[in-house]
Amino acid sequence: ISDLIPLPAMFDGMKLAAVATVLYIIVRCLNLKSPTAPPDLTYQDTPLNRFLLKSCPQLTKEYIPPLLWGKSGHLQTALYGKLGRVSSPHPTGIRKYLPMQDGATATFDLFEPLGDHRTGDDITMVICPGIGNHSEKHYIRTFVDYAQKDGYRCAVLNHLGALPNIELTSPRMFTYGCTWEFAAMVGYIKRAYPQTQLIVVGFSLGGNIVCKFLGENRTNQERVLCCVSVCQGYSALRAQETFLQWDQFRRFYNFLMADNMKKIILSHRHSLFGGSSVKTIDTELSRLYTATSLMQIDDNIMRKFHGHSSLKEYYEKESCVHYIHNVNVPLLLVNSADDPLVHDSLLTIPRTLSAKKQNVIFALTLHGGHLGFFEGAVLFPQPLTWMDKVIVGYANAICQWKKQKPPCQSGQLSEGSCVEEKA
Repeated sequence: ISDLIPLPAMFDGMKLAAVATVLYIIVRCLNLKSPTAPPDLTYQDTPLNRFLLKSCPQLTKEYIPPLLWGKSGHLQTALYGKLGRVSSPHPTGIRKYLPMQDGATATFDLFEPLGDHRTGDDITMVICPGIGNHSEKHYIRTFVDYAQKDGYRCAVLNHLGALPNIELTSPRMFTYGCTWEFAAMVGYIKRAYPQTQLIVVGFSLGGNIVCKFLGENRTNQERVLCCVSVCQGYSALRAQETFLQWDQFRRFYNFLMADNMKKIILSHRHSLFGGSSVKTIDTELSRLYTATSLMQIDDNIMRKFHGHSSLKEYYEKESCVHYIHNVNVPLLLVNSADDPLVHDSLLTIPRTLSAKKQNVIFALTLHGGHLGFFEGAVLFPQPLTWMDKVIVGYANAICQWKKQKPPCQSGQLSEGSCVEEKA
């Protein structure tokens, strides 16, 4: 009997050990011990940049995510992916259809401002969403509603093929870096509103598209006040290697995104493959069904829409890393250090660019995940995110700077402009 006496104590010890193990796993997985901090900023010390950092406090103050789960990049990303946003509004817009030269039909949604802009000027935000996204996504609706209330007109591109109720009119859908539809939307806005000035905004894949668009041709920067890119990866060629790694479960995210791309492609199979022979269609669909990564889909289907001879050529030609150095308007590049989709090695691109070019600010937050950036006290996030606030705050600061400074001959805010020299 005496030998059995220590057993309850032993079981209590096992229970305590189990609880301690669970708590340790929770603390590690939720990253609870991680500190909060202001974004890590890389920029050159210029009068404009000093003004922007003073006028946009989100860039210099602590970003504080929800206490219990907000320090996990995976949970931030999962909440964005599943819910988009909490209690997202329903802004009312008008859908526009633009015929393209190759027979495709680009669509975008136009939302008028809900009040005057603080400067009294006519300002339009031209917005490019993330991969396979459109104006009806919750994070887009939340941002548009916030921007409208601050006096901005918003034009949101619907990626070609992303809207389930809009049929494709040519055998082509959106790709990683095709700027044709975005250029068509911007052209429409410039013609329809001759007095408006543009704020260019891109989320994730949309960030790649807008930076590539601005860098492709200097005329694309005309009437553009600034550009904001959030959570993009800058180089698809460099990113493809990291997407095959299990670090940060990146391989799993790759599989999920590939599955979503499959669904979009299959929903338009008749438009995309209708002109091919039965044998070709069967081959293409067989490759699609068996694909487990975005790279396989890109190699078998996406690159062929623009006649690229190889996956490497497709990624090289469609990545903004080869164009972004040509962007001379003020450019804010935002990434999160715990983004499970964007490997840390890719962040040398914006860091190097912002160290070389006066017009670029690179802001890297400790937390936020991929397009998450939720804020909140303990458990429940607020409907509006840090990301929404920083984009509008930066845009307001740019508009305010332009309004209070002597006008240049070109009227543009660009690297090396006379605004900068007179300051």
